[in-house]
Amino acid sequence: MTDADSDETASDRLDPDESASDRLAAALDEAAAAIERGETVVYPTETVYGLGADATNADAVERVYAVKGRDRDKPLSIGVPSIAAARRHTRPSELSLRFMRAFLPGPVTVVVERDPALPDALTAGRDRVGVRIPDHEVALALFERVEPIPVTATSANRSGEPSVTRVADLDPDLRADVGAVVDAGETPGGSGSTVVDPERNVVHRHGTMGDAVVAWLADETGTEPTVEDG
Repeated sequence: MTDADSDETASDRLDPDESASDRLAAALDEAAAAIERGETVVYPTETVYGLGADATNADAVERVYAVKGRDRDKPLSIGVPSIAAARRHTRPSELSLRFMRAFLPGPVTVVVERDPALPDALTAGRDRVGVRIPDHEVALALFERVEPIPVTATSANRSGEPSVTRVADLDPDLRADVGAVVDAGETPGGSGSTVVDPERNVVHRHGTMGDAVVAWLADETGTEPTVEDG
């Protein structure tokens, strides 16, 4: 066997997992660059695929609404890699902080007081915003790449259509409208996150881990929470 043959054979034996890791890292870099340019991207979470953009950029937030066909009176949440990062953009109460430490990272959106620096378009003019810290290493890797920018956290689907757990099931028009797609395979869960406002003892949406959230709130506050969507 010649040296050339030897080199070629070694190349052919590259670890396929390593190659997949390289491709994923490149996709994350592309998505991070798109977010920094003000574009929208699709990324995976532990529930469904999400639609992300710079949550501090009002124009980028408007693009999220346009891509989804979402009513502007329905607020968007933010995705961040840690509770410390969340506190740069929000003003959670002590109860909300205890809740976040108990459930995040995880499939829960925690509604807390927003920092006024966040654009009104993000929260539909409300004084509170949802916070997501997904229990998904690819989503967290994307959020870490764009820190200190928080990323919009909403499902990557046209409003009124089902959420998707596979990139192959994305709406073709939505996919064409985004700047990058991070494909990490099928997401683990098919239902949305539980949306909860601990300070107000309200579960706005009973989703993944909903029963555990209700039990925690009842134990911490001594009162059964109001569950708006069972």
